[in-house]
Amino acid sequence: MAGVRVRGVLVPVVLAAPLVEAEAVVLVSEQHDDGEQPGAEVVPFRAKDIHYEQPLDQPPDGTQLPELVGEVVTGSDDEWLPVVPHWASADSLRYFRARAVHATARHTLHSPEYLARTLVYSVRGVFKLAARRIHWWLVLEQEPLRSLAAAAGDSREWRTLHKVGRDTRKVRGWILAASVTGMGLGVALTWDFTHWYGIAGLSVVGLPWLAHYGRPHGARIITPATVTARFRVISADVVLRAYYAAGLGHAEKPDMQVGFGSPMQRDGDGSRVVVMLPYGKGLKDAVEKKDEIASGLDVTTSQVFFRRDPTSARLHTLWVADRDPLALPVGRTPLLACKQTDIWKPAPVGLDERGTLVKLLLMWQSVLIGALPRQGKTFVARLLALYCALDPFVKLDVFDAKGSPDWRKFALVADSFAFGLTPTREGLPPEIFLNTLESVKADVQDRYHRLSELDPAVCPEGKLTREIARDPRYKMPVRVLVLDEFQEWFDLGEISKDIAALLVFLLKVAPGAGVSVVGATQKPSGIGSGQVATQFTSFRDNFAVRFGLRTSSWQVSEMVLGQGAYSEGLDTSVLLPQYKGVGILRGATDASPTVRTHLADGKDAEKILTAARALRERAGTLSGMALGEETPEPKVSILEDIRAVLDGQPGMHWAPLAESLRQRWPDRYPDLNTETVSGRCRELNVPSVPVKVRGETQRGCRLRDVEEALRS
Repeated sequence: MAGVRVRGVLVPVVLAAPLVEAEAVVLVSEQHDDGEQPGAEVVPFRAKDIHYEQPLDQPPDGTQLPELVGEVVTGSDDEWLPVVPHWASADSLRYFRARAVHATARHTLHSPEYLARTLVYSVRGVFKLAARRIHWWLVLEQEPLRSLAAAAGDSREWRTLHKVGRDTRKVRGWILAASVTGMGLGVALTWDFTHWYGIAGLSVVGLPWLAHYGRPHGARIITPATVTARFRVISADVVLRAYYAAGLGHAEKPDMQVGFGSPMQRDGDGSRVVVMLPYGKGLKDAVEKKDEIASGLDVTTSQVFFRRDPTSARLHTLWVADRDPLALPVGRTPLLACKQTDIWKPAPVGLDERGTLVKLLLMWQSVLIGALPRQGKTFVARLLALYCALDPFVKLDVFDAKGSPDWRKFALVADSFAFGLTPTREGLPPEIFLNTLESVKADVQDRYHRLSELDPAVCPEGKLTREIARDPRYKMPVRVLVLDEFQEWFDLGEISKDIAALLVFLLKVAPGAGVSVVGATQKPSGIGSGQVATQFTSFRDNFAVRFGLRTSSWQVSEMVLGQGAYSEGLDTSVLLPQYKGVGILRGATDASPTVRTHLADGKDAEKILTAARALRERAGTLSGMALGEETPEPKVSILEDIRAVLDGQPGMHWAPLAESLRQRWPDRYPDLNTETVSGRCRELNVPSVPVKVRGETQRGCRLRDVEEALRS
């Protein structure tokens, strides 16, 4: 190994490769202007300093080397192949063991059927064998030749064939008679001179052979315990044909060929390859041509999956499933074990298209679930709520605007709940919901204040920890607010203004304090008008994690999954109607898998919630309405209400401020006037100062003073 310096830059030259350690590198300086020969310097050169990567593009003319700047940097994105082969992994061994147990059990249960079939087929085999021997003895294969000779009138040929046939039948007759006699003698001797186990052994050998010979064409004596599904083999040529048929390139035009960034390989129950599109084409173009690509691959659209490649816009990973992976249900939820869960650990949601378990961490995150009606939206939201219910240290609030039976049993564990919009024994659901939101908001603000005052040894970085959340002294348990059909809360008239403002506040601020929101809706588009419509959009767009089941169009899908989802190949409108509980999960990890969720029906939910209530009773964490307490009363803060009335205005006079508070919250401030509102504000360190509004100066309060008082 040696290197030369071209234009002052070291370029290694391979003399003999590969070597573990090269001896030296000769550094040659540039030739001087006076023609003096350059000097040389020997410098040690190690093998690990050599860069073996090939350039992506060729040099401009093949003669000049480009200017090199800086050091050689080795990449850190190498793919580490597994040490243990796939067939020897724990999952594979468990699969083979389960398959062997299943096959043994099935064949044992069906053994009488196999025996009866063997006996019937063996008798048929005896007659079939006898017929074949007689056919052989009579030389029936010669019959067509004699018929042709007779038809042609060739008597000499006919007599010759007849004589040959007669002689052959005589010889074959003696052979057949001898074999039948020998066989009969052998059976008689076996019957007379051997014990029963000799006859049994002969039967074990002879009957299966006779049964196999006598079985009808295509029939089986022993049916298989498992059936291996057939699938179409995807090759590189098939992929190229599909992409060219979709108009994503041209095989004969320069710079328009489709290439590959990896070899075609098996990946689970499918085939995977990195596809390199022509210049100017990207993943979005492939997504728009997904139907054409599926047709070119001769598979269904639901078997084709794309994933963005982080290294280039031209590259994307194509995965083609052997069969429709979304049509197979994954079964009941593992939560039916009714064991205690931990909200600080991810919740099992279901299996992705490759059969891998998908988990979702609910801490610090809010989850939006959107879909058409009757596509499993409520089941998915309830699955997450059941996981939270089995953690006795989680305070759960459940509000179902549609009032269906799906959520009724959560009254066993929920700190607050309301079902439907009509009055109930607990009160008016919108008022219960509003009171809960105000209580949660006050709790969130109090948490941030107390967390900031805790010792850093107890509360590092001022964040909620598992120990603090589970310690009853701090009174800061993890809280999860579950909302089904939340769009209804934005369309209730005047009360929706307060509800909308509180929901947006909680979604933006509460997760950091250990309060998560799980919301489900069938109408992710605009609700209400004016400020409420704006707040609905803000509420919808601030969810960190999105789960979209089947929707009506790609536009609605993007509202659920978030902006840019369609350009990444994520479109829930292509999910088939028969896919119940199947959706795309976006935002939880770098990948966006298509998930087949676990099932928990009404009876399963009741069983889980009964166990969850018992866990909470033992832990002493059952609280609120589940314990029989009244509807939570909000912690009223007049400063918060004044800030809401000001709504960004720099200040307001006392008289119009009192009037606005009375009109907006008549139950809180029925007798509020200029003097009382001024006095209450001064008590809370908000001074009464001259405020100029629309050219008129009167006594009032300023927004910055209110916000400063709230912070203090």
